[in-house]
Order: sequence, then C-alpha cells, then structure tokens
Amino acid sequence: MKFVDEATIDIAAGHGGAGCVSFRREKFIPFGGPDGGNGGRGGSIFAVGDRSLNTLIDYRYSRRHEARHGEGGRGADCFGAAGPDIVLRMPVGTIVTDVESGRVLAELLEPDVPVLLAKGGDGGFGNLHYKTSTNRAPRQSTPGWPGEAFKVKLELRVLADVGLLGMPNAGKSTLIASISNARPKIADYPFTTLHPNLGVVRVGPEKSFVVADIPGLIEGASEGAGLGHLFLRHLQRTHLLLHVVDMAPFDDAVDPVQQAKAIVEELRKYDEGLHGKPRWLVLNKLDMVPAEERAAKVKDFVKRLKWKGPVFEISALAREGLQPLLHAIWDHVSAQQNPPMPEPDPRFDVRPEGEA
Repeated sequence: MKFVDEATIDIAAGHGGAGCVSFRREKFIPFGGPDGGNGGRGGSIFAVGDRSLNTLIDYRYSRRHEARHGEGGRGADCFGAAGPDIVLRMPVGTIVTDVESGRVLAELLEPDVPVLLAKGGDGGFGNLHYKTSTNRAPRQSTPGWPGEAFKVKLELRVLADVGLLGMPNAGKSTLIASISNARPKIADYPFTTLHPNLGVVRVGPEKSFVVADIPGLIEGASEGAGLGHLFLRHLQRTHLLLHVVDMAPFDDAVDPVQQAKAIVEELRKYDEGLHGKPRWLVLNKLDMVPAEERAAKVKDFVKRLKWKGPVFEISALAREGLQPLLHAIWDHVSAQQNPPMPEPDPRFDVRPEGEA
C-alpha cells in the first residue's frame, strides 16, 4: 500500500430541515389548531482514530465528504428526520486543520474517541412550536440552519516514544528490525526506506516502547535534496531521538563527523523544538572496525564532533551493544511518561500538629 501522510479534503455537514406551517384539517373539526412539525437536524461529521490504519491513502482519492440534510417538518405533528452522521476513520496521530483559518479542528491521539469536525445545522421550527394561549393560530416558521463546511488538511504524525535519525544506509532499518518485530525493507543502496516504520520494543514484562524509523536525511534536505525533510514531522511527538551514525562507510572519503553535523543542521532548519529534544549518539557498524582501532576511532569521533551527551557503541547487524541501549532508553521513556510527583508545599499542609 502506498504511504500517504498528507491529504486535503472538503467536509460539509448537512443543513437543518425547514419547519412546516400546517393546521389540523379533519371532518367535524372546523377549528383545528397548528400541527406543523420542526425540521430535522442535519448530519454532522466526526473523526475517529483507528489503530488499524497507518496511512491517509483513502483520503487522497476521496476528496469530498458531505453529510445529508435534515428532512423538513410535516403536518400532523410530524417532525423531520435527522440526517445521518458521517464518521471519518483516520490513523491515530492525525491532525485536522482548517485550511482557511489555520485552526486545528482535531488531534486524534486516542483510538475510538469521536471528535466533532463539522456540526450539522439545527432544524427550523414549525408553527406548532409558536402556539401559545394567546397565539392560537401562528403562521410563522423558520428555515433550517446551515451546516458547517470546511476545507481541511489532514497531516499524519506517527505516535512513537523514540525516533531514529541518520543518513541513508546508517543502519536505522537494521536496528529497528533487530530490536523489534518490524520488518522494513533493507538493502545496500541509499533511500531504501521510503516511509516511516514503527516497531514495538519489549525490554521485559510490561516494559515496552515504540520506535519510529524515518527515511534518511542528507545535507540540503531542507532545499529538497534526497527525499526532503518533511518526514521529520513524524519525530515531533517522540520523547527521545537516536542519532545513528555509520562508523564504517564504504567510501573512505566520507567523513562521519561531517555527516553527523549535517543531520543536526537539517534538524535545526526544520524545527527548533525538534532540534532541542533529547538526542543520543548511536555509533553503528562497529563490528566492521578492527577491534584494536575501535576505541581510538570512537574517541576521535566524539572529540571532533564536540559531543557532550550519551554515546552508545553498537552493531545492529551483529546485535552487539543493544541491551545497554534498550535499558537506557526504557529508563528515559518511563521517566518521561511517569514524572516524579512534586514535593508538597508546606504552606498547604493541613494535617494536625504532631501528625507525621
């Protein structure tokens, strides 16, 4: 299935039905009262997050979603039927934005929770509604109210705890395949990954986190080089970024330090908030470096990069050094998901004196 993470669609809720002006007409009842019913409500449009969906492909080709109008009221105290609602199922993590105003209409962060996008118009009042003790034969009614209509942009940002960042062929797909059940395409040419992949990593009983692998970045991605940098949106909800670096490039002229600096610069150009997220350095493919040269090469890399954060030395293919990395990630993610409770303010301690 083709991966689509952006789409623009038109949504229109139904109009309310018009109220009816009618009077009771029956044999032997010469002065029948008003019996015109109200119009029915127009159908509304809701969005619901669905965990079984992982792409917006359905909305690339289905661009117009319009709910039915409510029926008009009729005589004999008959109210019009309401128009049926429309439920649009989207991947969890989708953001729905009004194109004209830029206002966010919905952010689907939980599955199976309906969110109202466009409200259907209320039905108009029939003359039965206006009957009073002093107005026994009202002839007024109101038309139905119009439903809301928007041109909306759908943007999918996957929900993950950890994001993998790096150059093409840095070993990101191999890493996510080694630590989870994800099976991305892996090959020996750049840009093998064309869309984000998600994998669930299980560290222990009831200890798991989600990792997102995105297509590789290259220098100049912000200007459209390679696959661009729009896939970085899928890392904006993560708690931690893993910067994966190829320590054994095939071309000896390639400098891993310059590549790492280019990735950080592209991150900064895309979003300062994403650039400021916690980021760890993961030095990959060290099994291809002679054991006697490994420590010196790592030390030289960290020194030239002027890196002050955590550094992990791994080989995703040989599955070396993965356990310390996974346990460190779990400690960080669990701390983010369950922050420690703040110390109580002694000014608001209402316990009796002497009670601990």
